[in-house]
Amino acid sequence: MEKLNQLFNKHIEEGLFPGVQWQININNEIYQGRNGFMDIVTKEPIKKNTLYRIWSMTKPVVSIAIMQLVEKNDIHLYDQLDKFLPQFSNLKVLKDIRGPINDIKDIEKMPTIKDLLMHTAGFSYNQIGNSLSKAYDKAQLFYSEDTTLREEINLLSSFPLLFQPGTQWHYSVATDVLGRIIEVVTNKSLRHFLIEKIFIPIGMHDTDFCVPEEKQSLLMETYEFNSEKQKLNPMSFGPEKISNFSYPTNKSHSYARGGHGLFSSLNDYSLFAQMLLSGKAKNGKTIISSKTLESMTINRLPSNFFPLEIKRLDEDLPFENDLIPYGWGLGFRVLIDSNNPLNNTNLGEFGWAGAAGTFFLVDPQKKLTAVLMTQVVNADKSLEKGFIQTIYNNLK
Repeated sequence: MEKLNQLFNKHIEEGLFPGVQWQININNEIYQGRNGFMDIVTKEPIKKNTLYRIWSMTKPVVSIAIMQLVEKNDIHLYDQLDKFLPQFSNLKVLKDIRGPINDIKDIEKMPTIKDLLMHTAGFSYNQIGNSLSKAYDKAQLFYSEDTTLREEINLLSSFPLLFQPGTQWHYSVATDVLGRIIEVVTNKSLRHFLIEKIFIPIGMHDTDFCVPEEKQSLLMETYEFNSEKQKLNPMSFGPEKISNFSYPTNKSHSYARGGHGLFSSLNDYSLFAQMLLSGKAKNGKTIISSKTLESMTINRLPSNFFPLEIKRLDEDLPFENDLIPYGWGLGFRVLIDSNNPLNNTNLGEFGWAGAAGTFFLVDPQKKLTAVLMTQVVNADKSLEKGFIQTIYNNLK
């Protein structure tokens, strides 16, 4: 704990992060701490129950939810997208991943549930820097606070895919599509389904697509890191920026997304991460079977898909790719190369991260989970790396 506190305090003192909250669970022992502030102006300290926008750490939650439906045989991994969402039945594909948006060809096979979970379906994101992402951005896909998930997915169906399904890995809005499929299959809102099937059984009482008025003061301020000036700034907006995505606190009856949008606390997400070791909640309730969980957390990508990358396609600038040692399962990154110097975790370690610097890992070999919470978009990666290295360098 002392070494982690030293690490985090150094980053906070250097102005790279406002504050950090963390928890490590190993062999039923819990280590946790909080350092720094919720707001760099008011200097209000982080509270035990501080709330965070967890961005893409929403995706693993929705992935577990979709696999609950697979377990019930309500859907199957090889079901095609248009079986549930017929508006996608006329999908086209770009002839060239870097080509113009109107240069398209016929689709060879429809994306499946498995493709959506694995980000091999052919969808993209709004800030990737090609003609499709620019079209998403121009249409303000997922930018509105006031649209339903159904409306956004209907808009998405009007665009072509980036590539033929199953031929590449490309991080995308595919999990938002899965969220909408959950709504169609269950005839419930995504929010209602997650509350009923995941949040209540696990005891995640502070996780939701909204923040009640009485908890608004617990929400940490979000910042953007300027790497050139090494400085935290307020969030800024512009073409193809992730900050354009809506993240309202008070739209509980209408707002839900599959790929982002959840608020959570350190304790709540740590309970979720702990569940991912066995499929059972702390109270013994089964959320997902161990067999299904195992199938989700093994690499399913062929070797020619590697290395996995999340970067702009219109830039050749050097960037630090922390996904090099990883493959991908059904909703999670999965470590497949434990000899890579970028990582010192164990084979089979899995997890994901969020756009504002949140991060979690699950290590089945060590019966270990770790969750890191902060709120910095474009955050310096040294915090996450230092967190991982400190944990594994000090394991007995």
